[in-house]
Amino acid sequence: MGTRLAGRATVLRFMALAAGLIVATTVLAAPIRADMLGNAFLSALTNAGVSYTQPASTTAAGQSVCPMLFQPGESFDSVVSEMAARRGMSEKTAGVFTIVAIATYCPAVLAPLLNGRLQA
Repeated sequence: MGTRLAGRATVLRFMALAAGLIVATTVLAAPIRADMLGNAFLSALTNAGVSYTQPASTTAAGQSVCPMLFQPGESFDSVVSEMAARRGMSEKTAGVFTIVAIATYCPAVLAPLLNGRLQA
């Protein structure tokens, strides 16, 4: 009977450990994904020739693009204008910034927004 209780205790410890690992993985997954997206965003900006001095605020500005696009009355052009004004960029640089932000944080909306703008 003592062996049986010891076996149950071992199973319970294993289940508690497994549950703890699942919870830890779930809690840590969101920040790791966010860091990866932020790094990808900053890298894409660098590759596109858009310079920045403050990675954290640049990433935050990039993350703000997609919610702005979904506000009533907003368009790609209005978001570009707002990014240019807010970040002190030229319209061209703000356009590249906005495209990179969309491609990183909400890529599904990129094609409809640029319909007919990118001619080969």
